[in-house]
Amino acid sequence: MGIGWLSPMGPRLMSKEDTPAAEPVHPEVISWMASVAYLVGTPAVFLFGYIVDNYGRKKALMLTSLSMAACWGLKLYSTDTWALITARAIIGLGVSGSYVVTPLYIKEISEDCIRGTLGSLVVLSQNLGNLLVYILGEYLCYQATLWICLSVPLIHLLLFPTMPETPSYLLKSGKIEEARSALAWLRCRQPTDTVVDSELQTLLLELEQTSSSKFFTTLRTLVSDRSIFRAFRITLTITLARELCGCLTVLHFASSIFSAAGGSLLLTPNQQAAVLGIVQLVGSCTASSLVERTGRKPLLGTTCLVSGVAMAVLGAWFALSAGAHAWVPVLALCLCIYCDAAGLQPVPFVVMTEMFSFQYRGTVTSIVIAFACALVSVQLRVFQPLATQVGLYLVFWLFAGVCLISTAYIVFYVPETKRRSIEEIYAEFDGKKEKDPEADVTRL
Repeated sequence: MGIGWLSPMGPRLMSKEDTPAAEPVHPEVISWMASVAYLVGTPAVFLFGYIVDNYGRKKALMLTSLSMAACWGLKLYSTDTWALITARAIIGLGVSGSYVVTPLYIKEISEDCIRGTLGSLVVLSQNLGNLLVYILGEYLCYQATLWICLSVPLIHLLLFPTMPETPSYLLKSGKIEEARSALAWLRCRQPTDTVVDSELQTLLLELEQTSSSKFFTTLRTLVSDRSIFRAFRITLTITLARELCGCLTVLHFASSIFSAAGGSLLLTPNQQAAVLGIVQLVGSCTASSLVERTGRKPLLGTTCLVSGVAMAVLGAWFALSAGAHAWVPVLALCLCIYCDAAGLQPVPFVVMTEMFSFQYRGTVTSIVIAFACALVSVQLRVFQPLATQVGLYLVFWLFAGVCLISTAYIVFYVPETKRRSIEEIYAEFDGKKEKDPEADVTRL
């Protein structure tokens, strides 16, 4: 909910007539507001990795809500440039922490049979929050929108203390009886139940297997083992494709893009941006079924290709006929956002978890999220100045080029991981040891 706030509120802050600030906010400041959250989020990923291991998942999650509440409170306090940028930096802590801690908390409290469904709710909740902010930004004033945004983390801070710490962390801390009680509460059973005892023994065995794994030891193995390193390169490359496809930039600057497009549609730029939010929500709802029906590689390649074609069409529209056929940019952007939510966003995470064993997933996840935050921070910082200097059409063509090149990479080098063990995937890599052209591509 915090990240999507900038799209409807950015144009309002820059408006001469409707700005809540003392004077219209300069576009350069809006660019910094967009990028600074991810800039701060890059090192914050490792900070929260430390917090979650040493102070617990529950405290780490409450810290994310505290940072979000501080962000909205600061924006209510002041609309000066320093406050707007500082608030976005603070929410960068919360957002990066959420991406690190929330999946871990869900994994450790849920049963295997519902873990996938609960995990998909993370992206679904994020997209629902984006849509809510689009709607609030269109129909409510600046202050009312901020108060509603502030209420969400405050409610979480009030209610979440009643939730238990994860059994895995309690076992790691040596609190076996507390872990038993927490597990029994989560499973709606008595602490003496045999099901609880059996799961507790499984968690203890898993803890023994992973307790000796250290960050730098894991990192050294990632680089030295040929098959693991290749899986790591593939993960970073498809993350690069996901973040540089242009969809996140579109979501941040949707209202500004639609304002630049003009046209004769009855919808306002913010209402058109809300349509993107609805499409994104629909895409995230269909992602879980699509990824199981089509497989990881076909879905990732198809959505990347369609996004590239749509971005190319969008760039051509801005270059040749901006103002005419106003439905074209709306349709093209809706197609991009749907493909992003249905494939480009979720599939790389699925592929990543299926290419690494539990000893490496935590380290790889931290590195990948930090890498993604760094890419997005640079992208959002340069988008508006670059669009002003060279034109929106060229920027969209750059996004299209990334998508199309990434599609070729996916076709030739990304393995299908659906219903395949890690050993089977690595055996495929080992079969190409004599010649590894993928390494040359990823070094470019």
